[in-house]
Amino acid sequence: MTNGLENDTAAVIVAAGRGRRAGGEIAKQWQEVAGARVIDHTLHAFRSHPAISQIVLVLAADDLGETFEGVLIACGGANRAQSVKAGLEVLAAPPHGRVPSQVLIHDVARPCISASAIDAVIATLDTAPGAALALPVTDALWRGTDGFVTGTPDRSGLFRAQTPQGFHFDKILAAHRANDADAADDVAVARAAGIDVAMVPGSEENLKITHPPDFDRAARILETLHGHQARQRI
Repeated sequence: MTNGLENDTAAVIVAAGRGRRAGGEIAKQWQEVAGARVIDHTLHAFRSHPAISQIVLVLAADDLGETFEGVLIACGGANRAQSVKAGLEVLAAPPHGRVPSQVLIHDVARPCISASAIDAVIATLDTAPGAALALPVTDALWRGTDGFVTGTPDRSGLFRAQTPQGFHFDKILAAHRANDADAADDVAVARAAGIDVAMVPGSEENLKITHPPDFDRAARILETLHGHQARQRI
């Protein structure tokens, strides 16, 4: 991570959730995978990227005692949208007095994000006010009620959303300030404010840790990305 004026992209990493479906006695971002905590892997991906000038880490109130060198801290809200807004507000009035021109918003539970994916989102912001990683839906889709299939919707034109999702900073800040409800992600907030969002090809390796088996899969991917020793969770 650098602080030169030529690098004017900030990152907001949302880490205020509890992630109960992932199991364990502590929130998934504090659990270990491939020799380090999930949150440390995610931070490393953005700290080590030369285009990222500053990072805001959004933590739950109970976690504010945690310290991270060179990272700004925001206190999360009651839902994801409020947590992201809290992170953006820190960037809007930064201690060093410089507001970024664009921002990437990323879920802490995606520790396997690659430098090339970050590059692609940033590059797309040269021609669009919003950009987000996405994967086309390839499996058949069903609707169901009471355990029975009730329909088979067309999957053409459907995509799976990933992060980071990038935006021109002033536009997404205004969108979050105008938003008074929770949202699935920042693309939803952006589109409600009339911001066009370009889709950037995502990757199956950029998985979101959601359930217990995801930790082992993430460990294998991180071993490939960074050479960490992947270890099976016990």
